[in-house]
Amino acid sequence: MASVTRVLTVVAMLSALAGCGGGSGGGSLTVNPPANPPPGGGTVSVEPTFTSLSFNQPVALLQAPGDNDFWYVVERGGTIRRFANDTAVTTTTLFADVSGLINAGPNEAGLLGMAFDPDFASNRHVFLSYTTTGSPLISRIVRYSANAGGTTLDIMSGVEVLSVPQNGTNHNGGQVSFGPDGLLYAAFGDGGGGGDPGNNGQDPNNLRGTILRIDVQLDATYRIPATNPFAGNPLCRTADSTVGCPEIFAWGLRNPWRFSFDRVGGALLAGDVGQGALEEIDRVVAGANFGWNIREGDTCFNASSCSTAGLTDPIHVYGRSDGQSVTGGYVYRGQAAPALTGRYVFGDFVSGRVWTIDPAVQTPGASDLIEETGLSIASFAEGNDGELFVVDFGGSLHAIVEN
Repeated sequence: MASVTRVLTVVAMLSALAGCGGGSGGGSLTVNPPANPPPGGGTVSVEPTFTSLSFNQPVALLQAPGDNDFWYVVERGGTIRRFANDTAVTTTTLFADVSGLINAGPNEAGLLGMAFDPDFASNRHVFLSYTTTGSPLISRIVRYSANAGGTTLDIMSGVEVLSVPQNGTNHNGGQVSFGPDGLLYAAFGDGGGGGDPGNNGQDPNNLRGTILRIDVQLDATYRIPATNPFAGNPLCRTADSTVGCPEIFAWGLRNPWRFSFDRVGGALLAGDVGQGALEEIDRVVAGANFGWNIREGDTCFNASSCSTAGLTDPIHVYGRSDGQSVTGGYVYRGQAAPALTGRYVFGDFVSGRVWTIDPAVQTPGASDLIEETGLSIASFAEGNDGELFVVDFGGSLHAIVEN
């Protein structure tokens, strides 16, 4: 998952997570007023929810399209749990177990992402992103089919969509998500190692350090959208290119950990984990190069000239006094916290802080602190109704609410 290895060893990280357990959000802080705050904007807090449930290193929480009755929790070790959308729920069922197919040994590896096909109700297709053993790791996107009732995933039905050999064991990215255009987006890190030793971030001839966009077909093959930056070039399903991989939507990323689409207008926003100084939030558009490893955030990293020609600025950065591993979130479009309407909500895995920013800014702007939660924020989640949740890697779930 996000680059925790910059500050913690694997053993220390897991011990710390076990120690923090379900860490309650505690007291609330008043959010600094966003631009054009709605009348009566109140106090926003992060509160425990589904409190009778606990999970093993959860990294994602989501609902199937059009089905508000159930939630699905992705656990890094390779299991997916399903439970009723009822805060009094006490049990979960096993939706899928791919633990025998993955390599979850390194602490940023494992089952990292899940996406329901937009037509899940009819085709029952689910896309998983996970790492397997090989060179030393291989990131794979595999399509599976659920049973007729949609209650379990048929593990024998897997068809690989694409794979990406990694240079190391960290910076695997791992999110997959369908955009409002019906296309599948996928994020991959730079392949691992400090400073991007393979210079993958600035090399669009491979799929590392990128966000991809592809049009998946019924047989799990895919087409390239005509507006992708390198459309027309040979596919890079498993191998590097010499002319630019047509699957790439944007590049120059170090380890994009969680992206989302604003359900009003469709803007794509992503958190990108920094090296040792800055974390960043990016507004992602076709052909954007976010500069890693020429720049970290909006500052020079290790390029002798540090030319910014052709690079896209982040819309927000923050330093080590605020956190050490950004977790991207969502633009709030729900009803429970109207003071957040139109604000982008995100957090930090290490510090546990949750902030909001104005997603319409063009250059890095200020953030408003919602709360210091004490959680290890692995992911945010958006319900079908637009409400937002926080996934604690220690095993608990939390809702963002207005008191």
